[in-house]
Amino acid sequence: MTTVVRPLTTAEIAALALSLAHLGAGPQATTARRGLRHAFEHLDLDDDVIATTLTTLTEPLPPDVASRARVIADAITSRHIIRLHYRDATGAITVRDVEPVTCLVHREFWYLVGVCRMRRAIRAFRFDRIIAVEPTMIPSRPHLADRFLPFQRRKAAA
Repeated sequence: MTTVVRPLTTAEIAALALSLAHLGAGPQATTARRGLRHAFEHLDLDDDVIATTLTTLTEPLPPDVASRARVIADAITSRHIIRLHYRDATGAITVRDVEPVTCLVHREFWYLVGVCRMRRAIRAFRFDRIIAVEPTMIPSRPHLADRFLPFQRRKAAA
């Protein structure tokens, strides 16, 4: 009997990586990241962007960022809005309520993808620019992660 191994979807990779992100650098996290690297061995890494992204996926986050990632992961799982204190690329700080959808990595940066209530649109927030995350008990609408992954490759139209 032949077993067909299908590649991981972008949403599956994002979920696995987020689960590992907030584990820190302990023994379980090290073993889990080694397993994730093993799962990536079958991927065609002819693209520098993909190779850099996969390296970032399997590196531990700094403890303060991992702590914020844990709050974000809990909010995604529980479908609750989070309040972000966010510093944008220009240094401006805003406080935003966000319906978190998923997290992903592109090149060397982690992102939270969610619906920003201030902008009323889907946004990607870089983890290293998130100053603080506050959980809320406000329910979020359900969102399918596959619809909101901005860095995935799109299939060419036939």
